[in-house]
Amino acid sequence: KKFIYMVASLAFLTACHSTTTTETTQTTATTEQTTAAIKQSNGEADLSLGIQMIVNKKHKLPADYNPGENPNAGEKVRELIKKMQELGFSISNQYSGFRSYEYQTKLYQNYVNKDGKEAADTYSARPGYSEHQTGLAFDILNGTGGLLGENPQDEKAIEWLHSHAHEYGFIVRFQEGKEAITGYQAEAWHLRYVGDIAEKIYTSKLTLEEYFGVEGGNYDD
Repeated sequence: KKFIYMVASLAFLTACHSTTTTETTQTTATTEQTTAAIKQSNGEADLSLGIQMIVNKKHKLPADYNPGENPNAGEKVRELIKKMQELGFSISNQYSGFRSYEYQTKLYQNYVNKDGKEAADTYSARPGYSEHQTGLAFDILNGTGGLLGENPQDEKAIEWLHSHAHEYGFIVRFQEGKEAITGYQAEAWHLRYVGDIAEKIYTSKLTLEEYFGVEGGNYDD
């Protein structure tokens, strides 16, 4: 009887420990998300968050923030491109990655001159508001040098990319149906490096804003 009692007690203690561990893990994840939301509620991107920083139409980067391409992100995007090429997809070795504040200023103004400010704001970021300035965002190009998705023949490549990008630490940043949250029209080609949490975000089907509970949408002005 003593043996049975000891076994029962041990099982109870193990179950309690398991429940406590699960609750602790969930609490930690929630705390991380809440912290990110709080830190980025002042209209500026929080650079201390590193690869988890959020840059959108509500959170701006300093004009002098000039990190260049993130080494890990660059390595992973090249691995991804190589894999797609090995699978037979028509993908360029080139990609559109890091852009400086100055470069984005010229690019955005060109789009404004071409389509007007209102239209340009739906697909191009104003200087300081572009993820490309973080060195963590990449536009994947097809074999002809155009943005992946501009060619109807890119459909299969897009399907694979969207299903496997998280395996390399990326998420598809601007999803279809999420325009009101991200502030931009859907972009099948635009990847954002977030590292180890990519799979969690992919599985959740949430945008970066939704996942971290950070404000998104359009510019205030």
